[in-house]
Amino acid sequence: MSDAYKRAGVDINAGYDVLKTVKQMSGNQQLGAFGGAFPLGPDVTTNNPVLVAGTDGVGTKLLVAIAADQHTTIGIDLVAMCVNDILAQGATPQFFLDYLGLGHTDQDRVKAILTGVVAGCHQAHTTLIGGETAEMPDMYGQNHYDLAGFAVGIANRADLFSPANVTAGDVLIGLPSNGLHSNGFSLVRDILFKQHDYQLTTVFKELGHDLQTELLRPTTIYVDAVQPLLQQKLVASIAHITGGGLIENVARALPAGLSAHLELGQWPVPPIMPLLAELGDLTATDLRSTFNLGLGMVLIVHPDQVATVIAKLTATQQLIIKLEQFRLVRLRLFLRRPSMVKKIAVFASGNGTNFDALQQLLRYANYP
Repeated sequence: MSDAYKRAGVDINAGYDVLKTVKQMSGNQQLGAFGGAFPLGPDVTTNNPVLVAGTDGVGTKLLVAIAADQHTTIGIDLVAMCVNDILAQGATPQFFLDYLGLGHTDQDRVKAILTGVVAGCHQAHTTLIGGETAEMPDMYGQNHYDLAGFAVGIANRADLFSPANVTAGDVLIGLPSNGLHSNGFSLVRDILFKQHDYQLTTVFKELGHDLQTELLRPTTIYVDAVQPLLQQKLVASIAHITGGGLIENVARALPAGLSAHLELGQWPVPPIMPLLAELGDLTATDLRSTFNLGLGMVLIVHPDQVATVIAKLTATQQLIIKLEQFRLVRLRLFLRRPSMVKKIAVFASGNGTNFDALQQLLRYANYP
């Protein structure tokens, strides 16, 4: 290799060693070519096949992994962010490529990162057909890196999801998230490490473990749960709950004039979210427009298919909320920690206007 290039901060031999490692981990000896090839073989049986592509990253969750020096799950996050978007279009993921840009090729760290990518591809039943590892010492700090991915799936054009497929009376089935997944981490980090001086080793009794364990929970890959439903055409539309939170992403899967009535308390909310709500003094709007609130993916299903869909999902994924037309979305703030809840008793007598007003307040205001 060029000694001059190495003196400039780029170790090509280290890159070659990384490539050998990835070939061994993935079982794909074709990695390293100028491009990756993927056969559209006899398994492709659609009449009018289309390719569906998606690209994404992991955001500032990377900074948590860097601070913790724990990198084995961040690649799973990357694959999940890409392939879940493909599922939300109605397509089955087929292959994946990754991009890793870093300031220095620490082979142990790179191996840990790519171990996660390979594990994510296995979970998603996709093939890692290529990627790029770019060492750029003047672009990134010594220990910093960025990670991006690109996934491609296939579907019959007629089976691609459209909000037009959704009608009033359809049912929402929420698939649980594994904590925060990979969104909102700029706010999370600001609350925990800037507004407060917590450490990754800080243990909260509400969580049952330290912040490092909680924040680095890998994003759930929903291929095993959703792909069989796609094959049998049991789903009308899907929302992948990522940037923009629960409200914005569910709305993307609905046609104009139709809204979903979602009420917190109908499904379990991960304890990290009420913790952040208190520590960051977050409003209900902050929470619902930033975090998944415990639902990583929402399926929209016609009523006559609901029983079949539920039967194919595990018990922990049977979370159902009905759609209603022209219903104002009101999310009650069921996110207070026990220490924040003040118990009161109200003695009510009669059934006049004052009692009616109390009922309306409790029904529609942000009270648990």
